[in-house]
Amino acid sequence: MLWRRSSTRGAARRTLRVSFPRDADVYGLGEAAGPLRRNGRRLTLWNADHYAYDESTPSLYQSHPWVLGVRPDGSAFGILWDSTCRSRVWCGPGVLSVRASDADFAVYTLDAPSPRMVMEQLATLIGRPPLPPLWALGFHQSRYSYYPESEVRRIADEMRTRRIPCDALWLDIHYMRGNRSFTFDPDRFPDPAALIAHLHGRSLRTVVMIDPGLKVDPDYHAYASGVEHGAFVRDHTGREYRGEVWPGACAFPDYASAAVRSWWGDLYQPLISLGIDGFWNDMNEPAIFDGPGRTMPESNIHLADPEIGGPTTHARIHNIYGTLMVRATREGVSRHRPDRRAFVLTRANFLGGHRYAATWTGDNSSTWEHLAWSITMALNLGLSGQAMSGPDIGGFEGNASGTLFARWMGIGAMLPFCRAHTDVWTREHEPWSWGPAVEATCRRAILRRYRLLPFWYTLFHEASTTGVPPVRPLWFLDPCDPSLRGANDAFMLGEALMVRCRVEESGECRSPMPRGTWRPLELVECHDPDLPELWLRAGSILPVGPSLQHTGERPLDRLWLHVALDREGRASGELYEDAGEGHAHEAGAFRLTRFDARLAGDTVTIRSTHLGGQLERPHRTIDVHVHTDQGVHTATQADAESISIRLR
Repeated sequence: MLWRRSSTRGAARRTLRVSFPRDADVYGLGEAAGPLRRNGRRLTLWNADHYAYDESTPSLYQSHPWVLGVRPDGSAFGILWDSTCRSRVWCGPGVLSVRASDADFAVYTLDAPSPRMVMEQLATLIGRPPLPPLWALGFHQSRYSYYPESEVRRIADEMRTRRIPCDALWLDIHYMRGNRSFTFDPDRFPDPAALIAHLHGRSLRTVVMIDPGLKVDPDYHAYASGVEHGAFVRDHTGREYRGEVWPGACAFPDYASAAVRSWWGDLYQPLISLGIDGFWNDMNEPAIFDGPGRTMPESNIHLADPEIGGPTTHARIHNIYGTLMVRATREGVSRHRPDRRAFVLTRANFLGGHRYAATWTGDNSSTWEHLAWSITMALNLGLSGQAMSGPDIGGFEGNASGTLFARWMGIGAMLPFCRAHTDVWTREHEPWSWGPAVEATCRRAILRRYRLLPFWYTLFHEASTTGVPPVRPLWFLDPCDPSLRGANDAFMLGEALMVRCRVEESGECRSPMPRGTWRPLELVECHDPDLPELWLRAGSILPVGPSLQHTGERPLDRLWLHVALDREGRASGELYEDAGEGHAHEAGAFRLTRFDARLAGDTVTIRSTHLGGQLERPHRTIDVHVHTDQGVHTATQADAESISIRLR
C-alpha cells in the first residue's frame, strides 16, 4: 500500500492519495445511505442536517475519516486521516483520494491478516466503546412528540397492557417550554417529577431531548448563565453569534472549551434530580435554519483549548461540534450521577465519538429503500468504531404501511440500538397502530430481542474490550469469500448468529449463505414470515434468556443454551454478566463464563468454565438445546457445571 500527501496551490488544503489493490473492497466512512461497499463512492465529510436523505446525498450527520479495506486474500488494511476539516472523498479503483480543507494532518495506515485485527488496531487509536447500561439495549418507543403528560402515560399503559416489551419512552422538544432546552412546559407537563415516577413505577426509563441552541432570552436561565460564563460561540467580529433554530434566535455553546463543557454538564443536574435516565442531543451538526448551508458560518470563532489546537474557526470545529457536545453531556451526567452509567444519544458525531454517545441514522423515510439502508448504515458505522447505532424503526418522514413497519421492527430489533420514532406530521407509529396482526409481529420481534439480551450484552462487553462491533457483515466470517463482500440484506450478530432479512415488500433475502453448516433458530412461539430468519452457526453455543417485559423484570435465573456442533462434534460460546448498571464491573464485579460442548459417541456434554470476574456462579436452571440434522435434542438441569444429552 502506497500513499502520498500533496499540496494544492491556493487556499490551505491537502490532497491524500492512497493506492491499494484494484480488486480490494472498501468499507467504513461512517454514515452514508446506499450499499455496504464503498467502492466507487464519492462522499463529503461535512456534518449536515439532511431530512429524508437518499443515496445521492453527499454528506449526512456524521464524519468518519476512516476506510477499512479487504484484499482478495482476506487480509485487511485501514486508512485514517486525522483531519476535522471538510474532506471530499473518492473511493476509486485501487485508490483512495481525499481532498481536505486543512493545512496539514496526520495519516495512519493499518495492516493485518484479518479485518477483525484491523478493527482492534483502530480501537487502540480512537478508543473502545463504554459498556452501556443493560436497559439501553431494550426496546425504546419515541415520537416527535408525545405530549401532553397524559399522552405519555397513555403510551406507557398501552405498552404494559398489550404486553409489548419496552424499557424507555422518549420525549422530543414538545416537552420543553417554548423549545427551550432544560425546561418543562408548565401546561403540558405541570409535574414532571410525578410523571417520571409514574414511568419508573411502570419500569420505564425516561429519555429527553436537549438541543445546543439556547434561546436568546435574558429571563431564560440557561442562556443567562451562558452569557455570565462567556460560553457562546462568537462571529468573526467577536460578537455573540446568533442563529435561528426551533426557539427562535439562539446562541450556541462553545464546546471546544473545557470550561464551557463543565458549565454545560452542570445544566443537567436539575433534570437528573427529577430522575431522568438518558439524554438525547439533537440538532448538533449544528443545524441552523438561517445559517449558510443551514449551519454556522465557517468564520465563527471558537476559543478552543490547547488539546484541540487553541483558538480557531468553525471550519475546523464544525465536524467535531456534536462530539464535543456529547462529551460535555456525558461528563456532566457522570459527574452528577456517578453511581450509574450515562446513556447519551447523538445525531452528529465524528470518528471516536462513540466513547461518549450512541447514535442513530437520522431523519430517514418510511420507504423500503430506507429499510434496506438501515442494515448497511449500521454495519458501516460499526466498521467505523460506532458500536451502538440503529435507525428510526418505521421511518421518520412519511407514513409507513403496516407491512413495512412490521418488517422494519423485525430487522430493527436485531440492530444494536432499537427505537421506533416518527415525525410530528405522520400517522401513529406504535406497534399496535395497524391492527392485531402487525402488533403480534412487533411483539414477537421485540420478544426475540429480549430473549437474546444475554447474548447482546456479551457482544457489547466484547466491543468494550476489543473494539469489534456487535453487528458485523457476513464477510467477517470468511473474508476470502468474494460472494459475501456485497451482502446487503444479511448480517452477523457476533460470530454465532446470522440474520437474513427481507428488505423488499415481495422479495426474499438475496445474500448468499456462507459456507459451512447452519441451523435454523426460532425463539418465539411460531414462525412469522415478516421476521428475519435466524441461523445458528455450527460450532457455536448461543446463550438465551427468558421472555421479559423489561430488562429489570427478573434475574437471569433460567438460561437456554442453543448448541450447534461443528464437524468435529464441538461447539463453544461465552456469557458475560454483571449488575447491568453502575461501575462495579470495572473493579471485577462481573462473571465471564465459557461453555464448551463435546460429542463422544452419541452423547453431547456441555461444560462451563469460569474465565474471569469475581461474581459467584449464580443458582439457575439451564436448558440445553442441541440442534442436529435429526432435530433439536433438549435437557434441563439446575445448578450444574456440566450437562449431558444423549442424541437418539
